[in-house]
Amino acid sequence: MPTMNMIQALNDAHKVTMRADDDIVVFGEDIGFFGGVFRVTEGLQKEFGHTRVFDAPISEGGIVAVAVGMAAYGVKPLVEIQFADYIYPGYDQIVSEVAKMRYRTGGEWTMPMVIRTPYGGGIFGGQTHSQSPESLFTHIAGLKVVIPSTPYDAKGLLISAIEDPDPVIFFEPKRIYNGPFDGHHDRPVKPWSKHPASEVPEGHYIVPLGKAAVVREGEALTVLAYGTMVHVALAAVEEQGLDAEVIDLRTLVPLDIETIERSVEKTGRCLIAMEAPRTSGFASELAAQVQERCFYHLEAPVERVTGWDTPYPHAYEWAYFPGPKRMKKALEKVMAD
Repeated sequence: MPTMNMIQALNDAHKVTMRADDDIVVFGEDIGFFGGVFRVTEGLQKEFGHTRVFDAPISEGGIVAVAVGMAAYGVKPLVEIQFADYIYPGYDQIVSEVAKMRYRTGGEWTMPMVIRTPYGGGIFGGQTHSQSPESLFTHIAGLKVVIPSTPYDAKGLLISAIEDPDPVIFFEPKRIYNGPFDGHHDRPVKPWSKHPASEVPEGHYIVPLGKAAVVREGEALTVLAYGTMVHVALAAVEEQGLDAEVIDLRTLVPLDIETIERSVEKTGRCLIAMEAPRTSGFASELAAQVQERCFYHLEAPVERVTGWDTPYPHAYEWAYFPGPKRMKKALEKVMAD
């Protein structure tokens, strides 16, 4: 079975679905001839032509608006917002049109579209290329929100998202495009080729939306994470020698709360890890749901390790990023109670 990094897996998902469905069109800033700033769309214009893969003006609001019109007429737009930090000009269209169209037409129209966007820190991108705005979209009824953490999941989840009749916001953790990241920024970069989840089947397969993955089984503690933080969490519990269960959410909406509930009822403790700022982040929603559903099984308060409530800094990136030191403190706290 071939190995791929996440960029190659996402590119392959484009090709598999576009070969099978002529209604799928791909557009965004620099995604055509250039192949995208991270090369996720490389080679697509050459294979599928300029009418199905084309560059858009630097106008995120315009990109989303065009996608809305296309989806309403039966085309399946797969668009890229170059960085999640620049999705905000399109937020009005996403909230008011994309998320509401099926409801406001009584199901007569759907919005079969996917908005892909790289997100998160760890690349020295500073405040305008490192944001994690996923909670802004999980709050909006009508949207599905997906975040892969491996090449295998990236391809399978993107195919599922493209084939879904409802709109999907597909966040791609750019820090792990080329390899998993354990949070130790001062260590050599590891390629995906040495990771088992880099084995990506050829052709069509799906990873269902709304289904989390238990990536490490354990009895003493449940760790909930998604995106880059899955790998940081795995490394942290290994370094601490904890018998922890690590769950990769994969899909934030719909949330696989059943898998979470089973795990926390078994372990009695829960730590949630995310890159985004702490206040009103998705970790808050997870903590609330765990407390509501598992209160009588909890042996300690639910703990969160997150980014800070500040703009993402450039010079102090690794003080902001919830890496090994902060994971260690959070694990010690939740295990001490």
